[in-house]
Amino acid sequence: MAEKETASNAEKSQLAATRRELLQIGNALALPLLFGAAGASARAEGPLTPGPGIYQSIGVEPVINCRGTFTIIGGSSELPEVRAAMDAATKYFAQLDEVADGVGRRLAELTGAEWGMVSSGCAAGLKHVTAACVTGGNPEKLIRIPNLAGFEKTEVVVPSTSRTVYDHAIRNIGVQMINVDTPEEMANAIGPRTAMIYLMADREGPSRPLDLENVAKIAKPRNIPILVDAAAEILTIPCVHLQKGATVVAYSGGKAIRGPQCAGLLLGSKDILMAAWQASAPHHGPGRDNKVGREETLGMLAAVEAWVKRDHEAEWKTWLTWLDTISKRVKTVDGVSVSLREPTGLGNRSPSLTISWDPARLHMTGEDAAEELATTKPRIALGSRTNSDSETSITVTAWMMQPGDDKVAAERIHSVLSKKRSPRPKMKPPAVDLSGHWDVELAFFHGNTTHSLYLEQDGNWISGTHRTDFETRELFGAIDGNQVTLRSDGPGRHTGDSVPFIFSAAAAENGFGGPVHMGEYLNAKFEAKRHGYPTRHEKIRVPNGPPLAT
Repeated sequence: MAEKETASNAEKSQLAATRRELLQIGNALALPLLFGAAGASARAEGPLTPGPGIYQSIGVEPVINCRGTFTIIGGSSELPEVRAAMDAATKYFAQLDEVADGVGRRLAELTGAEWGMVSSGCAAGLKHVTAACVTGGNPEKLIRIPNLAGFEKTEVVVPSTSRTVYDHAIRNIGVQMINVDTPEEMANAIGPRTAMIYLMADREGPSRPLDLENVAKIAKPRNIPILVDAAAEILTIPCVHLQKGATVVAYSGGKAIRGPQCAGLLLGSKDILMAAWQASAPHHGPGRDNKVGREETLGMLAAVEAWVKRDHEAEWKTWLTWLDTISKRVKTVDGVSVSLREPTGLGNRSPSLTISWDPARLHMTGEDAAEELATTKPRIALGSRTNSDSETSITVTAWMMQPGDDKVAAERIHSVLSKKRSPRPKMKPPAVDLSGHWDVELAFFHGNTTHSLYLEQDGNWISGTHRTDFETRELFGAIDGNQVTLRSDGPGRHTGDSVPFIFSAAAAENGFGGPVHMGEYLNAKFEAKRHGYPTRHEKIRVPNGPPLAT
């Protein structure tokens, strides 16, 4: 196995994969749908056929997961104990409040927390806890959500570093998110309307002034609940976040714990979790749309029961063996180097193998390799990154791989990296100059809108601004002959996330159009036409002084 990387804790934290990373670096697995890549799926030939070919029977080619616990490729694989519990639970009926009470009590015994609750995913759990903190368990308030008129508690205080795509679940309750950046700002933001404080677990650290321990010093004297989102973390017993001052901690059931994919685990204050359960199905109100069944509830409990018995050290050694198989094979490719990373943090805790090379030498970037592996059979999902012109890489993450995947992945990656490729052709001179103001008509799945592009062209390179429905953002791109590609990314200041727009088309002097790719939000179509300014040949009179009347 390759020599382990030596990195500081800060560097490890920076390199650690997070749920948000998928949105930052893109997901090659979305490419078949966006670009219509051939070979990624087959035409459905008949009815659903359970068994090894169940996905192929509906025309979908499955993937080997060397990427991690990303929901878009299925999260994790349920443990045999989980499937057995769910299968047994579905054969009998039970009153769900009684089930929740029994499971909550057993989760408390297993984890040392005051109480436990199962939700239909981590995000649903965030929503239910927010409802509990806003209503205080008052059902008359509960059924009025998201209209919070007349409510005393309507605000959630959150460090700016904890604003992510996942806080949609919190905002669904109708609360106002109050962003803060310093302990002083947090202390000043807390008031009579503060329902709770929300923190992302992976935003903690000794160098962060708003880590959990510091926040607890501010919140506890004021009796403000703290909700910690630890979705991608391993389960610690006793829970380190509760020990540091969190009121409730939310985990994904379908990630490290390997419970049902559509389940979440909440641990903490019994009073708040009872109010959160009140806000969850089978009860009516804002959580009815996040139903968790008896099967998922007992399956999640089975996953926690299994967690305390699993041989985690043996699992780790197995993962290292799989990465060693891949490492030995790909190192035979001239110009390729490998490095092993064994993280010690709680989030996305899995060994991973980084495979690096000079893109000028192999005539391919890590993103190119990841796309080829994702869109040709057998499909493999893995990470990719290009840090500079002289280094690019792909990353194999071990913990969701299945026995035998290592051998398949080793051969596939070796085949892609060892393939002879010609140098990338030089860019062609631009066929047109796209400088100017463009009106852009976008057609979505069910609706249309108009955007504006303001472009400046310097040879093959394009820069400018993109005015969307709600913001103006910077844009960059290139034109190679008549083929133009443009991209803009929003800052996400208002919602914690943003939508990328990637335009690609054959350009002409007066117009261009084609697909626009929006990352996880799939695709749309666009048509850009030069903005037509009104023609008005009229001299403008400049007054000599202020008007005597208006």
